[in-house]
Amino acid sequence: MEYEEVRVLKESGRGTVSLVRGTGSGRLYVRKTLRGKHPAYDVLKELRHPGIPVIEEVVSEADGVTVIEEYVEGDTLGSRELGGRERRTVIRELCGVLQFLHEHQIIHRDIKPSNIILARDGHLKLIDFETARIPKDDVEQDTSLLGTRGYAPPEQYGFAQTDQRTDIYALGAVLRQLLGRDADKPRYRAVIGKCMNLDPDRRYQSAKQVWRALSGLRGKILCGAAVLAVLGACLLAVYCRGAAGKDAVLAASGIEREAALQDALKTLPAPEDPHWDGESGIALCGNVPESGRGGQVYYNYRVYRCDTDVPPDPALASQYYECGMGGNFGVNESTGYYETNLVPAFSTNGYYYFAVSAVGDGVTYADSPYVLSDAFHYTGEDAPALPAPAGLRWNVLPDETGYEYFAFWDNLYDYADEDIFNVSFYDGEGTLVTNNTWSKKDILSVGGSGIWFDWQNAGDGRTGSYRFTVEVYTSRPNEYRSCYVPAPAPEEAYSPWLEIGK
Repeated sequence: MEYEEVRVLKESGRGTVSLVRGTGSGRLYVRKTLRGKHPAYDVLKELRHPGIPVIEEVVSEADGVTVIEEYVEGDTLGSRELGGRERRTVIRELCGVLQFLHEHQIIHRDIKPSNIILARDGHLKLIDFETARIPKDDVEQDTSLLGTRGYAPPEQYGFAQTDQRTDIYALGAVLRQLLGRDADKPRYRAVIGKCMNLDPDRRYQSAKQVWRALSGLRGKILCGAAVLAVLGACLLAVYCRGAAGKDAVLAASGIEREAALQDALKTLPAPEDPHWDGESGIALCGNVPESGRGGQVYYNYRVYRCDTDVPPDPALASQYYECGMGGNFGVNESTGYYETNLVPAFSTNGYYYFAVSAVGDGVTYADSPYVLSDAFHYTGEDAPALPAPAGLRWNVLPDETGYEYFAFWDNLYDYADEDIFNVSFYDGEGTLVTNNTWSKKDILSVGGSGIWFDWQNAGDGRTGSYRFTVEVYTSRPNEYRSCYVPAPAPEEAYSPWLEIGK
């Protein structure tokens, strides 16, 4: 393919990075003209992961290499404030992509916020592999001393050869910045401190271990007397080690205590018959009414992309896109199945599978095992996009106690019944206060007024100014692409302001 340059993004002693456009397709790509050898790109070209840009071409020459890769539109980590749920998603996905890279013997060596993009679909992309390397068994230290001060550990300055624990150190530095004041809480402080230990042998040895420490994932199954034994051992350790080691032991014992209590729970049954609904991109599975909490069911999904229709091995836990879905509105009353649209997980053409687990409440029930679906053959990577919602406005309707407010758009009837609309509501300070996701069929089933804005709960009952954006997830992914809201959203993507109580 031929490319025309749009603009230069970056120039340095290592080479030039440009934004280019394919002359035939019109699609945007990033072209990197780099000096020296970069074998990591040859490996990356053969890999696919939702957290890594797709490498389209790698052309090696005597004095360097040219790389053409997917252009990712979005914000760098740290350029905007994230809520608690968004931070958790970023941490989980960053640990997942690092685990994937390390399993394929790639060390990034420059993990930092500016190399982490929050794409317009809300998920993470790790970029800039110019300093990445593949460890060598017969080398004691790196020949090129590269990295970013504050994120690079001692071995990156010539004290030893870098390996996956180098990225673990940088991951700790990113966590410290991402968590802000929360990084000083004992549990987080213990995890970050272990990530950034100067001795690589005393750090976490994998990104999966970091995620387990942060999320409270459990290891061995403990129940009955074993739970008491673990708790007793923790208390004994505090007593024996004295005040000097008390904080560290308490932090560790808290994680162990949580794990022990969680393992004593009853495991939920796995959702039955997970499968795709024809060509719609809708995922279905048997409902587990005991899942979630407070009467709201909840499921975790892992979406796998494969080059063939051979089912993936779910044991390769780093090679998936992960998300959670909940709410009783997802249960189809006529079939009894739980339904959700997983089209946002589709990236490039291929075969997609999902694995689903019912989420326990953490009080009575533990999560169910994951079960794998059949294959969905996605071929719509270059399909035309659905039209953007146009004529955004508010519908204000009286009710018994005052008024109800609905997000609406004039071209609602141009979409298929199963197309899904994700409406994000923002207050006058630009803070996201709530999301609501309905299909066109859902909207029409309750009168067609639009998607309800639960402002009293979302905004803590405050009066004020509100507006919304709408993006559309297609139910015909092989015919149309979804229409996402760019990040950051331009002014024209917002509705007019709604004034409540003014």
